[in-house]
This record gives sequence, structure tokens and C-alpha cells, in this order.
Amino acid sequence: MSTSGAEQAQQELIEEFEMFDNWMDRYQYIIDMGKQLPDFPEALKTDQYKIQGCQSNVWMCHEERDNQLIFKATSDAAIVSGLIAVLLRIYSGRSAAEISTTEPHFMADLGLDKHLSPTRSNGLHAMLERIYQVAKQS
Repeated sequence: MSTSGAEQAQQELIEEFEMFDNWMDRYQYIIDMGKQLPDFPEALKTDQYKIQGCQSNVWMCHEERDNQLIFKATSDAAIVSGLIAVLLRIYSGRSAAEISTTEPHFMADLGLDKHLSPTRSNGLHAMLERIYQVAKQS
């Protein structure tokens, strides 16, 4: 059985996180990933693209190119930007079918479900919901 690109991306993330002994280092790694997000156009920071349910401000947009969904997103919070980077690494540039069938097991595998505050966790779920919703409509 071949693994999908999204599944492979999750596995690579899990392996990268195993290099860190503690959660402070893991948080720092997530924050560093967020610092590498591409610029998000100011003109798209509107209610239309805002993700509801996040404690901090999060905007996400997408485009379809060659049967692949390309997501862009940004946040005004460092840790949330890192979580965006994690999601984009797994889901952006994939087909709608692949996105729809990729379970986000990385959250439990990395321990994010236990180490994120409830509001951050809700925000992560809200971003995932948006990604799945876009895939479903494509």
C-alpha cells in the first residue's frame, strides 16, 4: 500500500518531533515553522476569510490549481502560525479526495491534543474544518 503525500507529511512531522525531548522545544519548533509561512495578502484579511472559533485572528484562503487545493493562511499569534504551517504542510497542494480521506492523526501522535490549551485546540479544529469543507465543495 502506498502512502499518500498527506500521510507521508504527517509521518515526517512525527519523526521530526521525536527529536525533541520536551514540550518547550516542540513549541519553539512549531513557532519557528510559523515564521516561515509565506506572506498573506493584507487585502484578504477580511471576514470572508476569517476562521471563526479561534482565540487569535486567523485568515485562510485557497485556490484550485491542476486539481490540487492550495491553501494560504496567517495568524497574529506565533504558536497559531506554527499550527497553520503544520496544517498546510499536510493538506495544501493535495487533491480534494486526498484531503477528505486523510485523518489528522498527527494531533494525537504528536500529543498536540493534550498539550494545546482548549482555545488553541478549538482553533486548530476550526482550521481543519475549513480545509475539509473546501475539499468537500471542490
